[in-house]
Amino acid sequence: MTSTELARKRVLVLGPALKALADQALEGARIETIDTDRAKALEALHPALDLVLMDADAAGPELTREVIETLAGRPKGPGVLLIGAHLSAGLVRALLKLDRSDVLEAPLAAAELTKAAIAVLARPGDEGSDRPACRCWSVLGSVGGSGATTVAIELAALLSKKASKPGAVAMVDLNLAYGAAHAYLGGGANMRLGEASRSPERIDASMLDAFAYRVDAGFDLFAAPRDPMAFDRVSSDAVLKVLEMACQNYEAVIVDLPRFRYPWTLDVLGGSDETLIISELTVPALLSAQAFANEIEADAPGGRKPRLILNRIASRPFGPAPSRAEAEKALGRKVDGAITSDWEAAACSVNLGGPISQHRPKSKIVKDVASIIDRLTFEASRTPDRMSRIA
Repeated sequence: MTSTELARKRVLVLGPALKALADQALEGARIETIDTDRAKALEALHPALDLVLMDADAAGPELTREVIETLAGRPKGPGVLLIGAHLSAGLVRALLKLDRSDVLEAPLAAAELTKAAIAVLARPGDEGSDRPACRCWSVLGSVGGSGATTVAIELAALLSKKASKPGAVAMVDLNLAYGAAHAYLGGGANMRLGEASRSPERIDASMLDAFAYRVDAGFDLFAAPRDPMAFDRVSSDAVLKVLEMACQNYEAVIVDLPRFRYPWTLDVLGGSDETLIISELTVPALLSAQAFANEIEADAPGGRKPRLILNRIASRPFGPAPSRAEAEKALGRKVDGAITSDWEAAACSVNLGGPISQHRPKSKIVKDVASIIDRLTFEASRTPDRMSRIA
């Protein structure tokens, strides 16, 4: 495609500050410029558009994300160019859900915009792609020892069985100082983010492959060696770049998040398709789960509401622990899943090195986690896709 072929392309410019630049760079295109009012912006996303040019700084993260999600739900949507000076990682990650998109840093020259627009419009749509869009699920415990790592491992193992090919699912353990995933799985801890933090821009598919350890269950594990100072040594750019590359190279990414907040935490949460808070049926754990959910909804408003999962539910109907109904009353909301306690299966699998679904496939834990996957996957299929990139 040459620049002359921009003629008669229907372009929507969101943000009046981009009008002059668009008129100069996209000469001959049929350009409509509107402000970043939410109702006007969403109404203007009509099916006939060829390109959407968006001022992310003026629109703000919530509207930018909503526009991207709206367009991602369309099988043959327009190309999208996102322009901004300080784009959050969650927003950039969202853009990968789209088949034709790019990010440009402001300020930029008209020639740069022309080149980017031509490149985006020239890319084929999703008709020729058979690679499923990556989905990223983040898992964190409401309190220490709530079983979040075990749940994350089972999610990765069961999702790998549904994947289109072996090795299409990754689990990333971001408990960088004392992560236990590699010990649970009997795997290697190859993700040396401290060293990579010196030049995070060099993290590419080849380095990602060097960080990965293929576990017997068929998914790739990304885990860091034990290092008490890891959170001081590892930069946000390195963490987010690894996740960005993982989302580009895998069909599903499971992130085992630490409970404590770090500079990159909100970007990871905002860029996740699902956030699962794992809680035991104890009062302190439930109170902490409620607080976590409220904090995430307040501080990462662009993301989906976190899911609350009750873990280690007793199989007997009576006992000292609160019931599911009592837990929901204490939380002030419905829970999104419950996992039955099976200590013998969990302990056996940890000691043998591997997921429960590998060593005790008939365990109730496996059945319950599979039900959670089915439910969340079904719900996702009925709503527009969210983002699939962390940058």
